[in-house]
Amino acid sequence: MANWRQALAGAPVLASGFRPFYLLGALYAPLLVLGGAGAFVGVVDLGASGGPLLWHGHEMLFGFASAIIVGTLLTALPSWAGIRELQGVPLAALVLAWLLGRIGFWCAPWLPTGVVALADWLLWPALLVMLAQPLWRVSDRRYRVLFPIVVALAAANGAYHAAVASGDAALATRALRGAAWAIVVLFSLKGGVLTPIFTGNALRELGRGGQARFVMPLEYAALALLVALAAADLAAAPAPLIGALAVACALVHGVRVARWCGWRVVDQPLLPAMHLGFAWLLAAFVLKAVAELAGWVPEAAWLHAFTVGALGLMMLALMTRVSLRHTGRALAAPPLMRAAAAVMFIAAGLRLAATVHGLGPRVVALAAGLWALAFVAYLARFGLVLVTPSLPRER
Repeated sequence: MANWRQALAGAPVLASGFRPFYLLGALYAPLLVLGGAGAFVGVVDLGASGGPLLWHGHEMLFGFASAIIVGTLLTALPSWAGIRELQGVPLAALVLAWLLGRIGFWCAPWLPTGVVALADWLLWPALLVMLAQPLWRVSDRRYRVLFPIVVALAAANGAYHAAVASGDAALATRALRGAAWAIVVLFSLKGGVLTPIFTGNALRELGRGGQARFVMPLEYAALALLVALAAADLAAAPAPLIGALAVACALVHGVRVARWCGWRVVDQPLLPAMHLGFAWLLAAFVLKAVAELAGWVPEAAWLHAFTVGALGLMMLALMTRVSLRHTGRALAAPPLMRAAAAVMFIAAGLRLAATVHGLGPRVVALAAGLWALAFVAYLARFGLVLVTPSLPRER
């Protein structure tokens, strides 16, 4: 027993959370696109998963996105909150929980529904158990905001499986939307700290100024409005109320993002994609407002602007930065990753255009293929880096 524990502890791929989860998430992206396409044309049997649309939504959120989010959290929290980094056997257990969920979903036609649900539900509760005690002891209580987000994701996943088991597609859709809103909140909080700090560091190094200080009333207002918008949307509140909250989010978050002065670092590596990610978030709020107040765009437009545009670009930027920084490499954006970010931006534009103008399945498929291609580019550049030891850092 000691031998396999030592082997896991010494494996480079289990040295930090980003390594296995970025690797698996990037590998899963093209598989997810192929599987979804196969399901839509009837080649892939999804079993009792609620149909192609629900299957796609679930695996985008709880398969792909969860892998990248967990990998980022497990790497960022030791650096920022000062907790002990998860490595070796505990990290392998979380990876196994993610893998069991994917195996369960792909093998759903041959497994009992309850087995699939339990296998898929394990990841977020396991993460909560592993992080609860160390995060609770951190002196900065603001890190505790992660607890309700993780609980919300676990609850949304449980509600999804319960809805699918009972044949309630509407409830399953609402559960996935709840998970999407939880990720929007996490994006706003996490990205809203990292983006201005990294931007401020670059501005100081370039002699162009410094970081915009955090104005806490503005930060609290942005969070409160976002939570209110999510709650109103999930409760199916009247459209004028949802639209008004979306407008308020666009304005307040717009002020917040403008203060970071992203246009002053457009010539720097990695940062433009992070700022463009927030530009897509603002676009998502505007699209939500337009859909609710005027009905000029389909309601789903905001979701695609966020998931493909905002989340896609932010993921690529953070995955690149973390993979370089935490393996002892210089923070210089590889040309392939700059191209990947451009491809992701195009994919977001195409997916949004397909939703708004009803361009049909071919354009949707093209957007999905470009989205997956961006993560294939990440694999090509960093796949070997993730499974080999880090370089010694220069003193």
